[in-house]
Amino acid sequence: MQLKRKLTGALSLASCSLLGLPTAQAESQWDIETAVMYYSEKDRVTAIEPILGMKKELSDDEFLKLKFTLDSLTGASASGAVPSTQVQTFSTPSGNDTYVVAANETPLDPTFFDTRAQFSLGWDKPIKRTLRRNLGFNISKEYDFTSIAGNASWTWDTNLRNTSYTIGANIELDWIEPEGGAPLPLSSQDPDSSPPILRDGDSKQKQVYDLLLGVTQIIDRSSLVQFNLSLSLADGYLNDPYKLVSVVDSTAGPNEGEPVDQIYENRPDTRQRSALYSRYKKQLTNRDIFSISYRFMSDDWGIDSHTVDVSYRWRLNNGYFIQPGIRYYEQSAAHFYRYFLLDGDAIPGTVTADYRLGELTTQTIGVKFGYSGNKNNNWSIRLERYTQSGESHPDVAIGQLVNQNLYPDVDATIIQFNYAFLW
Repeated sequence: MQLKRKLTGALSLASCSLLGLPTAQAESQWDIETAVMYYSEKDRVTAIEPILGMKKELSDDEFLKLKFTLDSLTGASASGAVPSTQVQTFSTPSGNDTYVVAANETPLDPTFFDTRAQFSLGWDKPIKRTLRRNLGFNISKEYDFTSIAGNASWTWDTNLRNTSYTIGANIELDWIEPEGGAPLPLSSQDPDSSPPILRDGDSKQKQVYDLLLGVTQIIDRSSLVQFNLSLSLADGYLNDPYKLVSVVDSTAGPNEGEPVDQIYENRPDTRQRSALYSRYKKQLTNRDIFSISYRFMSDDWGIDSHTVDVSYRWRLNNGYFIQPGIRYYEQSAAHFYRYFLLDGDAIPGTVTADYRLGELTTQTIGVKFGYSGNKNNNWSIRLERYTQSGESHPDVAIGQLVNQNLYPDVDATIIQFNYAFLW
């Protein structure tokens, strides 16, 4: 369940929410867009995600939108534990089996598997000539995670429809049912004990509340600018039940830096986030399209992030186009992030070694090629390369950890095919 959050940056680019469906030509027709996305990390996670989007005009400027998503993730997931010069044995999440990690290798849980089915429904309706309302519902089910959400937004056009203001809200209710039950935070995982994992109940819950304020301004006939402010509050169980933190030997000598214990992480039970998003988009005289966006996010966990996304769409002959793009992302570490803990120190109340909450940068470089000359036959294919990196040899490393890679790069290939038609 939680690993899917890790893929957000990459998958949200590759399998976005099927925007830009063509306008319905007749009340009896559906606008259909299909997509298949393939995501593969080297030696880690592989995901395959088919998507089906449907849009129908119910009456004048009133639309019904449906979206179906099914994805499957397999492979190995980093547990958060540090490498060792010795072979390490870990318990599987269920506690019923073990797996072995070779010496000097990043501990990866090879038993990772998840399948997600998601359905969303949207109703977009004009209230009056300059005011629109959009209502939505979403339900998602994974092996160990269930989510139900509802959202509503209103868009008000002013200034001869050159300026649009949007306000929206979303409420999400999540149920987490980790395999074997939720581990007791900060407790040890000991494959040699019985039971190897202490539990803190079979299931947990959390709630997420989001608020969006936005404005879009048309500058002239060929360009516009957009600004969004989003606020989010998550409350409840925010741990990743499968992530560990290593406690290492701090005594000078041959065993310095070797793991002596593995404990389960514990995060705060609330998280407040705010983000400011801006975008500029312009159609040039040759009908090429240039787009650039910037997003700043900050939360009370101590994470600040910056995202820059740039693309240029070249219009070719006969309806074809090619669109290269690049996305850069960087973030600071959460204040409770640690590469490891020392056995002589008191265990803090909140701690994680999940590298997704550490200081990191990502780069996504790709190109999209497609055809958009016929509303009944639009298609595109996107190829991207995603790289995530952090501090591999931090100054805090001691003993044998000085020679270990404590933040290995994550490289992924993303391929997506889209096909849209009227039905």
